[in-house]
Amino acid sequence: MQYSYIKPRHKTVFTKDLQLLLTFFSATLFMLLATYGFLFFKDFRYEQELIDIEHQREALREKITKMSQEIVTIEKQSLLAEKVFTKNSVLKESITNLFDLVPSRITLSEAKIMQDGLVLYGITPSKDVYNFMLQAPLRSIFHRTYSSFYPDKNGWLRFVSTNYIDKTDETLGAEAAEQKREEDNED
Repeated sequence: MQYSYIKPRHKTVFTKDLQLLLTFFSATLFMLLATYGFLFFKDFRYEQELIDIEHQREALREKITKMSQEIVTIEKQSLLAEKVFTKNSVLKESITNLFDLVPSRITLSEAKIMQDGLVLYGITPSKDVYNFMLQAPLRSIFHRTYSSFYPDKNGWLRFVSTNYIDKTDETLGAEAAEQKREEDNED
């Protein structure tokens, strides 16, 4: 005997309500996993950027140290150039003054400038001309002056004049102070 006029259907566990519920749970779970993955990626990327920034900071520190050393070197070179320029100016002025000091009757053939002295080679008509016109000014400049004469072919006298400046304690003290100042600037 048959109680129903319709053909029976297969019943499944996955009903429409359960399928809807599983779809919502799946979407929620997917969204949670995607959010977790996104946050994990962002955290990893943040750590990588932090490491990159730290490397850049170290590179910049090295560049700053190198630049500081270059600045010190350039300052030393600048001071040295200024010192050389000053010495050259003084030397140029000294040479000009030396040639202004030599009278027209005396002819210089060679002049050697040393750190603490001056050696002059030349020709003079007589010892008196040399003594009055050149040796007197040289004695006022230098502490020790020595001259030697020997006859030339034309009757004039060739001379060699060596002149020295003695370093005094005051000059030594000034040089020591300058050297100490340079050492302090190097540190």
